[in-house]
Amino acid sequence: MRVLISVDMEGTAGVVDGADVRPGEWEYERNRHLMTEEANAAIRGVLSHAPEAEILVSDAHAQFRNLLPEVLDRRARLLRGKPKPGGMMAGIESGVDVCLFVGYHGRAGTPVSVLAHTVSSAVIAEVRVDGATLGEIGLNASLAAHHDAVPVLVTGDDTVAAEAAAVVPGIHTVEVKRALGAHAADSRHPEEACARIEAAVPGAIEARESVTPPRYDRAVSLEVDVLTPAMAELVLLVPGMERLTGTTVRYGAPDFPTAHRLVSLIAVLGRAA
Repeated sequence: MRVLISVDMEGTAGVVDGADVRPGEWEYERNRHLMTEEANAAIRGVLSHAPEAEILVSDAHAQFRNLLPEVLDRRARLLRGKPKPGGMMAGIESGVDVCLFVGYHGRAGTPVSVLAHTVSSAVIAEVRVDGATLGEIGLNASLAAHHDAVPVLVTGDDTVAAEAAAVVPGIHTVEVKRALGAHAADSRHPEEACARIEAAVPGAIEARESVTPPRYDRAVSLEVDVLTPAMAELVLLVPGMERLTGTTVRYGAPDFPTAHRLVSLIAVLGRAA
């Protein structure tokens, strides 16, 4: 069995503020350690179920250089650095069987949700695929499904659990904190969060056949709402991109992986505005 663990940072137990997840801020070093320990908990959970599993860990936050290589469980391989093929889901094209999403956050616009955004809070207000609004959970679960991998578990706050249940029926969830606002939470102790993650993984993998992620096996219509007209103007540099409103762009993608990559490209272009 090959397992991909995609690890973000905003959904880590104890994390509540943008300063908590930005390199150079005084709490960042502590929180990247907590992020790494939650990844380790997921690794232990996988290996307790499938001792011979091959585990890929994709650093999925910001510049993809947050997980501590020397602290990460030595039985896993780490995919880090930016850009990397697949972005948050690097490694998905290598015959992955199941995926775990650790430390994830709610999609942009989610009320009372810790650090909710979709790919870039500085650029993107909403992403729609064939009319369905998708955050990072939906986008990454759909990419996994395209490659015949099953997303079986997501961890984060209570809004993440609710979003995942709605977008990926059957997926297991671990709530490591309860959102009290965009920058506040009622959080479990980090060790308790890790214990719950480790305990949840075997059952999630065992129940993988009951998960039904969104799947797009055809051309798709990608629409992205950006924050300003200036951002939309830069995004129009992509050949084939259309402008629907001052801040909404559309692209007819030949397949879902193309749409997935374009969301990241739009975030990069928009930040240049």
